[in-house]
Amino acid sequence: MTTAATGTSSRPGAHAGARPAIAAILAISAAATLFLFWLIYVHPAAASSDEYAFLPALNAVFNGLAATSLLIGYTFIRTGRIRQHRAAMITAFVFSTLFLVGYILHHALHGDVRYPVHAPLRSVYLPLLTSHIVLATVALPLVLVTFFFSLSGRIPQHRKVARWTFPIWLYVSVTGVLTWAMLRLARG
Repeated sequence: MTTAATGTSSRPGAHAGARPAIAAILAISAAATLFLFWLIYVHPAAASSDEYAFLPALNAVFNGLAATSLLIGYTFIRTGRIRQHRAAMITAFVFSTLFLVGYILHHALHGDVRYPVHAPLRSVYLPLLTSHIVLATVALPLVLVTFFFSLSGRIPQHRKVARWTFPIWLYVSVTGVLTWAMLRLARG
């Protein structure tokens, strides 16, 4: 049970009960990350380069919509509109999930897409992509833990984790769009 005034849980052992769920979230996140690295860097591409060529652009749209939903959700929570905040964050989660499905599909079909070696913005693109990949790996468990705390009524823990989750998730969503645009411009 959560008290409305403080947002704290009055259930005995509420904090200890979160440990197995968080351990499961971390295990799922690690497995998903390992699968993505295998898919991108080991798995052979299954289709020609022209099949489903729209997927990277669609994935950029999903990332942009996730970023927009995150900003709207942030605005709602800053003004105390909890129900609207929750709806916006669930919407951001749906868009990020759709991105992830499209990303997996694209890489299963096409493999890794390399930035041209002599393209002028390569020295900007590679560090941006590296930070995007590293923080996307961090964002996955953070997003899941943040949702777990919110949906299980552990609002103080939700707030503590969300302070880290929001900027990282927003950065990953925005840099996803930027890296797509830079790759598209470089490849013509």
